[in-house]
Amino acid sequence: MKFRFLITALLGGSLLVSKAQTVGKIEKPIDLVSTLVGTQSTYFMSTGNTYPAIAMPWGMNFWSPQTGKMGDGWMYMYTAEKIRGFKQTHQPSPWMNDYGQFSIMPMVGQKVFDEEKRASYFSHKAEVAKPHYYSVYLADYDVKTEITPSERAAYFRFTFPKTDDAYILLDAFDKGSYVEVLPKEQRIIGYSTKNSGGVPENFKNYFVLEFDRPFSNIGTFADSTLTDGKYIAKAEHVGALVGFQIANPGDQVTVKVASSFISYEQAARNLKELDATNFDERVLKGEDIWNTALKKIEVEGGSIDDMRTFYSCLYRSLLFPRMFYEIDGDGQVVHYSPYNGQVLPGYMFTDTGFWDTFRSLFPFLNLMYPEISLKMQDGLANAYRESGWLPEWASPGLRNVMVGNNSASVVADAWIKGIRSKDIETLYEALLHGANNAGPLTAVGRAGASYYNELGYVPYDVKINENAARTLEYAYDDFAIYQLAKAINKPKSDIDLYKNRSYNYKKLFDKETGLMRGKNKNGEFQSPFNPFKWGDAFTEGNSWHYTWSVFQDIEGLAQSMGGYQAMEIKLDSVFSLPPIFDDSYYGFPIHEIREMQVANMGQYAHGNQPIQHMIYLYNHVGAPWKAQYWVRETMKKMYSPYPDGYCGDEDNGQTSAWYVFSALGFYPVTPATDEYVLGAPLFKKAVLHLSNGKDVTIQAQNNSDKNIYVESLKWNGKNYTKNFIKHSELLKGATLSFDMQANPNKKRGISKGDLPFSLSKDDK
Repeated sequence: MKFRFLITALLGGSLLVSKAQTVGKIEKPIDLVSTLVGTQSTYFMSTGNTYPAIAMPWGMNFWSPQTGKMGDGWMYMYTAEKIRGFKQTHQPSPWMNDYGQFSIMPMVGQKVFDEEKRASYFSHKAEVAKPHYYSVYLADYDVKTEITPSERAAYFRFTFPKTDDAYILLDAFDKGSYVEVLPKEQRIIGYSTKNSGGVPENFKNYFVLEFDRPFSNIGTFADSTLTDGKYIAKAEHVGALVGFQIANPGDQVTVKVASSFISYEQAARNLKELDATNFDERVLKGEDIWNTALKKIEVEGGSIDDMRTFYSCLYRSLLFPRMFYEIDGDGQVVHYSPYNGQVLPGYMFTDTGFWDTFRSLFPFLNLMYPEISLKMQDGLANAYRESGWLPEWASPGLRNVMVGNNSASVVADAWIKGIRSKDIETLYEALLHGANNAGPLTAVGRAGASYYNELGYVPYDVKINENAARTLEYAYDDFAIYQLAKAINKPKSDIDLYKNRSYNYKKLFDKETGLMRGKNKNGEFQSPFNPFKWGDAFTEGNSWHYTWSVFQDIEGLAQSMGGYQAMEIKLDSVFSLPPIFDDSYYGFPIHEIREMQVANMGQYAHGNQPIQHMIYLYNHVGAPWKAQYWVRETMKKMYSPYPDGYCGDEDNGQTSAWYVFSALGFYPVTPATDEYVLGAPLFKKAVLHLSNGKDVTIQAQNNSDKNIYVESLKWNGKNYTKNFIKHSELLKGATLSFDMQANPNKKRGISKGDLPFSLSKDDK
């Protein structure tokens, strides 16, 4: 649908900018955000697998128009023609699905509950999708629906035609639900229990809806049977229907809605987030909140598409992990524990998978939003206290998906970057516990921990799937623990143990192929070996992807491969090889395979996380210009501000944060260190407003689609040849001045002292 944006764009005023021109500084970056990016996805091909989240940054409750059937993870598909309702959602991805969900739907002339019968045609031409405001015209009912959220509540505004038969339906969904209509209070209360796992037995999402006018008639549904005049329903699947007489065309019904995981009383308390503001005032307040968050990074001097992509990615980077805490009657922070079902004091966050987000999302939050990162660390300590484990994938409690023990990276990177949690001793205890024990679920703690601790790897032939991926990630996670142990002055025995285990990646390096390979318990490599085989020893990828998962010691990996030149050739091969694959482990091409295949970038599978850092590794072998080229190619080919704007699952901000970092010109290749590795900035100017009051200004005045190579770089006016920059130095405030050109500078960044961190170099 690019033609809709080709001609002009309105940017914070009356300035019209053609797509071919660069855009100057903007006052309201929210105007550039599209929440529809990534929504043109299917089960078989992801272009993001997102939905248009109507939400505040990290808000407890999101809202979304619902085009998919109840329980379908693909709740909103851009190609759909009908809307079934407007859903409160806590879904982190379609693969994880949802919990705490219910929906609201206006209708005219019908009193129906069935989601197929009540659905209305709509058009994107009559749809506005922004983070703080959504509106759409429901053609079958001649009704305009508008939504604007707070963190735990939302306003709905319905504009009806003149009619005696206007209705608003509350669908509490199936799997056990309850509704009660309170006509004197003009309210509906109830709860939904529908979830996809990760909840205690007493889980409920309590909701309250408050209407601004009295009901003309009332009914409730129980398992699709409507009873007029009945105010209460409790069954497998219930809902409520309230009617209104609309005297004049264009008259509006406003509904305030909130929910709580704690109680009805707390839901009513959360509804007070909307006090002192009407609908329009709440829209303005939401706009201001989002603009404040987005303007932490101000970019200019890019094309209109680049600017839209950047701020749409930045929006996605500020959604997860979401708040799972509430404010009680005494103004205290409390939460319903998704681990033990109790209501307890303190912060809690959820809906993120560390396998995805340890790579760039959490480092990004640590750099730009350290205040929220600190709360997240406190929430992790509470998760450990309440479950006995750190979550590796939480939604809302422990979920059994993905591999690794990457909570170690999330905790260590925060501390290394200056996030000082009061609970660091508890968190360190949690890291050691998770690093040395198999958990209650395969994806909690470390599957194969006893093998790993004894042999230094998880064997291929002991019926633990994706064993090579686990080994490589465990070795990096041990490095993160080593870094934290040093930083908080833990005993030398701890420091030495986790440092030594950081080198365990070497046990899987096969010198014959120059790639990582599964190894049997007896020390022999598994055979036969196909480096193009997805899954099996690896996770959602193949050996060409996972060979680079040695974040902590690229120097050591290069030496294993035969030196810098040999590794550079190996890196080149990722792009020059054809996109062939072996899908026999799955029995069919999973969507990640198809997304690699159609991208026309060889074996480079940017649509999935394991290889996303690989481009930057050219910096470690003295060929930074190749990183500059491939970073810009990936930004250009794999991202756009349109509904098909991603090249795979967006994954809770990870793929978005990759773009945000890369557009700024650097990336956290090795979380839990003080370094970022340089790439090629996308914009002529970017200003990072750090939380300590300092600014980082990144200038590349002659930047363009052709001038993608770094000829030189000045740090605060002084020539700077290194391929990395330090977090601690950025925090002091800095000006980075890039001189960009059309041809690579093959003399810059090639000396030993210019290369980024590696554990082997640190040892020497």
